[in-house]
Amino acid sequence: MKNKISNSLALFVIFILFLAAVLVNNVLFDKAKIDLTEDNIYSISEGTKSLLGELNEPINLYFFFSDKASEGIPQLRNYAARVKALLEEYQRHSDGNISIKIIDPEPFSEAEDRAAEFGLTAANIGGLGDNLYFGLGATNSLDDQEIIGFFDPQQEAFLEYEISKLIHKLSNPEPIKVSIISSLNIEGGQNPMTGGMEPPWAIYQQLDQLYQTEILANDTTVIPKSTNVLMLVHPKQLSEELLYAIDQYVLSGGKVVAYLDPHAESDMANGMGMANSSDMKKLLDAWGIAFDPSKVILDAAKGLEIRMPSGGVGRHLGFIGLHRENIDEEDVVTAGLESINGASFGVLSKLNNATAQFTTLLSSSNYASTFDASLYAMQSRNPEQLLKAFSAQNSEFTLAARIEGTINSAFDAVPEGIDKAGHLTATKNAQIIVVADTDILTDRFWVNTQNFFGSMVLQPFANNGDFATNLIESLGGTSSLISVRGRGRYARPFDVVEQLTIEAEAKFRAKEQELEERLANAERQLNELQAQQADAGMLTLSAEQEAAINQFMEEKLSIRKELREVRHQLDKDIENLGSVLKFLNIAVAPLVLILLLVFIARKALRRQSAHPTESK
Repeated sequence: MKNKISNSLALFVIFILFLAAVLVNNVLFDKAKIDLTEDNIYSISEGTKSLLGELNEPINLYFFFSDKASEGIPQLRNYAARVKALLEEYQRHSDGNISIKIIDPEPFSEAEDRAAEFGLTAANIGGLGDNLYFGLGATNSLDDQEIIGFFDPQQEAFLEYEISKLIHKLSNPEPIKVSIISSLNIEGGQNPMTGGMEPPWAIYQQLDQLYQTEILANDTTVIPKSTNVLMLVHPKQLSEELLYAIDQYVLSGGKVVAYLDPHAESDMANGMGMANSSDMKKLLDAWGIAFDPSKVILDAAKGLEIRMPSGGVGRHLGFIGLHRENIDEEDVVTAGLESINGASFGVLSKLNNATAQFTTLLSSSNYASTFDASLYAMQSRNPEQLLKAFSAQNSEFTLAARIEGTINSAFDAVPEGIDKAGHLTATKNAQIIVVADTDILTDRFWVNTQNFFGSMVLQPFANNGDFATNLIESLGGTSSLISVRGRGRYARPFDVVEQLTIEAEAKFRAKEQELEERLANAERQLNELQAQQADAGMLTLSAEQEAAINQFMEEKLSIRKELREVRHQLDKDIENLGSVLKFLNIAVAPLVLILLLVFIARKALRRQSAHPTESK
């Protein structure tokens, strides 16, 4: 009796201790947790934490997810759970500046109207065309709004970046200021070579609509302090004062995107058939980048097809169309881009003494080689000559790269006439992106322009415009936002199952092929026998022929049955294999834990039974 009372008392004490532990955990360790996933997908990065720490006004997040409409789509519901968990992480680290409202926009409800007011995208699903909302609306204290129209599971790796970018826009509503220094006439106007008026390049129109742009004269010596991103297009013959201004701008935390070119097709300053290379070696050396202005890339695998001088269609090895295999899928500025076109790309590489991180964004195929830029300028109008001179070097070349980290000043001393006060010698947080082509910006390589009832409409056929916008969007954010990179995925495929499935299917195909050959052989012999009967005009078959036909018919049916069994067995084996491996992955750990607890409990009971006086 005393033992029962003691045990009840012990259970009661354990229960009280459990409640106390839960209370202490909720009060003191609310933010403490362990994320054991490979890519820490349930945690936010240090960049996001820094971004949240800079918030100085409340942000309201409205997470819309159609719960009922998503029934039967487990993958989407799992992804929605991950989005919700990540939003809660934002709220937890925001010191009360972020509030979240979870909304289920049922059809014809006020919540659905609210989702429509935000401009969220509804996906039509099911035979009845139900609307499924899976997006995020956000407002700040001034009622500015930003949205993520629909959380695309295909873009899961950039989920944190997209949410952080949305919050950054609301907390910093000022538009991105882009200062442009260009030796090419991207803003349009009078062409000095022809005397005619030209419209602005489509890329400039696009940037001007999205951001606050300013064209700086090539003889300027100052970069405006309000500049968020400095865009250099085909820089050449820059003065020492301007080079120094760019150098100090970068060292002071300014971001730069530079479009260089060993041969800018749009630059007619040196005349037709003459190479026109960019020139910024002094700064590039300091940034740890090697760029040879005398070499262009020819690519036999990625050359665009054009009308040849002979009249037919052929590849121009200098006009290069890059696809997903040449575009970095891990960087936020290039992820999701399908194609980028350009001409006479140059080659970038990291200098041996470089201290900054060098990441390739665009690259050539393996069937590429370098080619003399001056010779290319003369022969580019006759691609057949380039084909004859081409010889692949069987290596990929970097065509665009991101440089970030530590760099030193390109200037050992301040140029004469410039105030030496505030001279910077190095930075640990350089943010630079270099693209070894300027033709990538010209209209003819990515967009068609059409007059639609008096308005010029742009119809892109490549992602050059998206690429240029992404560069500005990424660099225009804070350093905290830039540091947010792509993360892992929630959905993890059973790689072993898939590999075994492939191997099993290979064996099945071999067996299937063997059976099909036997079946074809049986059918052929059967047809031959029947043809002999027809040729002989025989109305009846001999006993031997009839026996042979029956034998072939039976063999045919037998083979068909065996073929069906092989296919059925394959499906069954794959299903069983998948079930076993999934069970091992999902259930073994909890079972081991339960068995361990049972073992500890039994051991404790035995110990208590062996020493009953200790429990009294």
